[in-house]
Amino acid sequence: MKKALLISAGILFWLIVWQVAALAIDSSILLVSPLDVIKRLGELIITADFWQSILFSSCRIMLGFFIGLVTGTVLAVFMGKFRVIRIIFSPLISVMKSIPVASFTILALFWIRSENLSVLVTFLICTPIVCSNMQAGIDSLDPKLKEMAKVFKIPALRRFSGVYLSQLMPYFRSASALAIGLSWKSGAAAEVIGIPDGSIGEKLFMSKIYLETADLFAWTAAVILLSLLCEKLFLLVVGILQKKIERM
Repeated sequence: MKKALLISAGILFWLIVWQVAALAIDSSILLVSPLDVIKRLGELIITADFWQSILFSSCRIMLGFFIGLVTGTVLAVFMGKFRVIRIIFSPLISVMKSIPVASFTILALFWIRSENLSVLVTFLICTPIVCSNMQAGIDSLDPKLKEMAKVFKIPALRRFSGVYLSQLMPYFRSASALAIGLSWKSGAAAEVIGIPDGSIGEKLFMSKIYLETADLFAWTAAVILLSLLCEKLFLLVVGILQKKIERM
């Protein structure tokens, strides 16, 4: 309860700072107030076009996230088990983490259609993040616990939940939370560059073209809220599945 109050107080503080700055600048083109953004977001929410754009972008961004999550996890397992695979893929993972989003977004437009751009970009963003975090978790596994499980011939499922799952889950949750946030940031940025019809990125781009600052902030707020919602829901599902596996 206390933590929630502190977080709420922090949010309220920055909203007040934002409101004061908007009043001081006194230009709806340069900076709109949070009240105007909330009002505009409320107007957008009741339109079918808003939800079509949300569905369009959400499906593609989260698809890229899930593909990157699976790819990164599987790759980390193989890199942890086979040294030759780690030697081969480590430079690639480092390069993927370093390349600017805009660079491979523009290059990707030569290969795929703009409506699928966010899938590829989020996949390329998520894979190295998940792989690096999971690899760190695998490297930190306690060898004594693995040896003990073998000595006492603990069943495979119990060994997985008690030895591996318990130690790797913090790394997996951390990687997932970080990857989801970056997926929405990179996916929206990719859509702004590719401008696929009916996407959130298209709405952000058109808001900038027509100097509709309230729309720009409203759509940005929608992306932030969607990112937080997806993160909370995903981690909730992961937590439920983890408890079920541990009970088996």
